[in-house]
Amino acid sequence: MGEKNLVVFLDNNAANRYRLFCRTEKNRVVTFRVQYEAQIDGEWHTIVRYDTAHGFPHRDLLHPKLPEEKNIYPYRSNTDVLTDGQRDIKRNWRSYRERYESELKDE
Repeated sequence: MGEKNLVVFLDNNAANRYRLFCRTEKNRVVTFRVQYEAQIDGEWHTIVRYDTAHGFPHRDLLHPKLPEEKNIYPYRSNTDVLTDGQRDIKRNWRSYRERYESELKDE
């Protein structure tokens, strides 16, 4: 069994990062979590998360005051969803942050 646990900063001022945890068995991803976090007004906020927390791969899009939006990927492997989640966060973290900050202002 192998485990990987790391933090990747997405910008130079270290206010945007993703955290990754992954456990493998026999070269298969059995559980994972990759989540984008933004530091806003001195606090870290989780904004989007891909994981297997409920026993299946899914994405949670978080909102400051509303319930999270859950997208389930029942026919995709854990490896595929983990890879796609990392790619999505790297490409789209700016728009995720803008949406979240806009929702914070609307409170």
